[in-house]
Amino acid sequence: MPRVKKGFKGRRRHKKFLKMAKGMRGARSRLYRTAREQVLRGLKIAYKERRRKKREYRRLWIARINAATRGLGGKYSEFAGWLSKSDIDLDRKVLAELALKDPAAFQAVYEHVKTSAAA
Repeated sequence: MPRVKKGFKGRRRHKKFLKMAKGMRGARSRLYRTAREQVLRGLKIAYKERRRKKREYRRLWIARINAATRGLGGKYSEFAGWLSKSDIDLDRKVLAELALKDPAAFQAVYEHVKTSAAA
């Protein structure tokens, strides 16, 4: 049987992977097989890290809110409980931003939530 060459489609497939491996060093950017392995591995890691980034940001926001509430004499867990009972619908991202950039506004939110939860 004659040898079958891949032709246009195979060349296009190879070029696609080599283009994605462009910034890699050595054989990883030049040889198709190693480039393909590294690209697939990189895509898998990127998928995983996109999810991990969300977890890490949430931890950061909680730490910032906790620091701000402790500065006002409370705890994050109490504050979170009061928030769920009150009429304020602010997420952790916004609360952390308030705590960091506008402490007076965060204190006002804290006091409002504390009094509305007690009532």
